[in-house]
Amino acid sequence: MRDKIADLLSKSVRAPAHTANTEKLQNGSDSPIFFSDEGSAREGGLVWRGCSAGCDAEDGTTGTLTDGNANPGDKLEGSDAAPDDPVHLKRRVGLFSGVALIVGTMIGSGIFVSPSGLLERTGSVGISFIIWMSCGLLSLLGALAYAELGTMNTSSGAEYAYFMDAFGGPPAFLFSWVSTLVLKPSQMAIICLSFAKYAVEPFVSECEPPDTLVKLVAVIAIVMILAVNCYSVNLATNVQNIFTAAKLVAIAIIVCGGAYKLIQGNTRHLQEPNFASSTATLGNIATAFYTGLWAYDGWNNLNYVTEEIKNPSKNLPLSIIIGIPLVTLCYALVNVSYLAVMSVSEMTDSEAVAVTFGNRLLGPMAWLMPLAVTISTFGSANGTLFVAGRLCFAASREGHLLDILSYVHVRRFTPAPGLIFHSLIAVAMVLYGTIDSLIDFFSFTAWIFYGGAMLALIVMRKTKPHAPRPYKVPIIIPYIVLIVSTYLVVAPIIDKPQWEYLYATGFIFGGLLVYIPFVKWGYSLPFMDKITVFLQMVLEVVPTSTTFEY
Repeated sequence: MRDKIADLLSKSVRAPAHTANTEKLQNGSDSPIFFSDEGSAREGGLVWRGCSAGCDAEDGTTGTLTDGNANPGDKLEGSDAAPDDPVHLKRRVGLFSGVALIVGTMIGSGIFVSPSGLLERTGSVGISFIIWMSCGLLSLLGALAYAELGTMNTSSGAEYAYFMDAFGGPPAFLFSWVSTLVLKPSQMAIICLSFAKYAVEPFVSECEPPDTLVKLVAVIAIVMILAVNCYSVNLATNVQNIFTAAKLVAIAIIVCGGAYKLIQGNTRHLQEPNFASSTATLGNIATAFYTGLWAYDGWNNLNYVTEEIKNPSKNLPLSIIIGIPLVTLCYALVNVSYLAVMSVSEMTDSEAVAVTFGNRLLGPMAWLMPLAVTISTFGSANGTLFVAGRLCFAASREGHLLDILSYVHVRRFTPAPGLIFHSLIAVAMVLYGTIDSLIDFFSFTAWIFYGGAMLALIVMRKTKPHAPRPYKVPIIIPYIVLIVSTYLVVAPIIDKPQWEYLYATGFIFGGLLVYIPFVKWGYSLPFMDKITVFLQMVLEVVPTSTTFEY
């Protein structure tokens, strides 16, 4: 046991013991400097380039303070850890994987669960189509604004990093508090419940699948996805790529089937938009947007892993520009295809619309549809957990969550503790919640922070006007998304006040009761160090926060 502890501690060393000193730099700061044998030192994210003892600089200079994260390929990309640092997150996400992460997490359970719910809340085919397209446009505008934020600050964590830059610690902590305990786990739970429902339904076609069986299958799915993500980053990204391709095949099957029925002249459900028959109110439209936007959720997921993106100033915005219009086109074609085969009442009565579609159109090959949908939702859940672990990693690294959540496996270089933590909460939500209640709660709280990110961009345009912005979005876009976000948060409360909204708001600001003593005042429970060391030994993880060059 002692040998294991010593090995873990040796892997978490930040700098050679013989090189640590504290000196005054040219900027007057007094902080630890770590010198290498080559005469370079790092202060925070900067490297002091100088001469080692006994060298003679031909130009007479003694050294310069430069950005240690820069590299010739992309000044915003930063550098991987030096070979002497065994624990770090490597840049493994290229353009294809970036598009796959966006498309793979957006196309999950939403398009297979949400169509009926959206029609129920609007009472009109025409209005439902308008909302579907509006949700796609809003997601694209929001993602373009996130592209500017992500190329300006390439730290992982998305909104967490942007709130830290624009507003400071407390708002960033509140985001990590809510996202870690509610948003990301509930998203994972929703997707896995949808996966389980589609996986079980073909075997119990004559009745509703037992709730206990659905939840058991959902829990098994979470455990399998956790194992994949803890085992290897490359395995997780490969799974994401393969499952994204599989779900696009499922979309193609639906679209081709719908096109076949349209060619036969089955257009009666599309000929009348039925705007006059709509029962939508101000609040119903907002909750209908919640349902539609749930299907589009995931448009910001790539921003959570910017530290692992190759050439982020190019690949981040390009992945967004390719991925989101592709998803919007798929959703439009899928909804048209559904209505070419089923009536509105049939869609609203079915809890598994895609399976009903397959039973109507594919005949003996109908089993392909539930199989394809389970593959789709499994891939979406895999991507959701992949980014959720990076949020834990980023927030814990800044001291805003438990230290153990920022630790990385010593050999596999995966943020295993954060992944396990999210999975445990997701399992609890699976055992407790239902899909409809989880969607509403998730959307209400999520759009509070989406709007906050837009406000952060607007604020930093004024407070950091000269910050590098490889991609710069027109300023009108964050204002539009901010206004829509405010509407989506306020309208349901005005239309139909519920105690749940007050509970959600209280939970958000209740995080201050944790932030003040444990983060601001730095209080630490006396037994936490022992728990951290124990978990380090069990999980074989060590801390890593800053990469030093030796």
